[in-house]
Amino acid sequence: MTRVCLIGTADCNLQYELLSRETSRDALATYDLERPFENSIALRTVSIGAAVSLLNDLNWYLTRFVDVALVQEPSVSDDEWLSRSLATDLRNGTLEPRETDKFCTVYGLERVGSEPESDAERGGEQPFDGAEREHVGEGDDVDGADADSSDSPGTVPTQWRLVEPLYVRRTDGELPEYDLRDVEETLVVRLTESEHAP
Repeated sequence: MTRVCLIGTADCNLQYELLSRETSRDALATYDLERPFENSIALRTVSIGAAVSLLNDLNWYLTRFVDVALVQEPSVSDDEWLSRSLATDLRNGTLEPRETDKFCTVYGLERVGSEPESDAERGGEQPFDGAEREHVGEGDDVDGADADSSDSPGTVPTQWRLVEPLYVRRTDGELPEYDLRDVEETLVVRLTESEHAP
């Protein structure tokens, strides 16, 4: 399954903007929505073609409310994401999967809110490893106000925020270390060459 993740701009509530408008709500209605990061919506599609088609259907909303649109295709990588442009190039056959790993951006990941004391308390899950995160349903408060209400007693909700992208080039199969700030985790996004050096 191919994953799609949309990260909202700082000045909007992405869940509200997408789920309160009929056209975008209808486009997302058949998907099981998640919130793996702060101000985000994520879902799974059947293929990279379906992912790119969905992003094209939502383009009007993406240009207004989305800072970053990501696609994760298992046939390319299990732990690295693709930019929308790179996913489109793959879908169109412009690039082969083995040609996608040269140009990347690495985001730092910071916890938002309270932090659990150990990996065992948070289940050892990372926000980008394919694990199910907080779900967004039709009856949910789309502004996220009830995000903590479903947590079991004694558990600590984990929310992550993408911070300060570092543009890098893979050399001999290795990416440079993320050094813009001290973070627990990072998220790698593969880019087209033009996105890497606009």
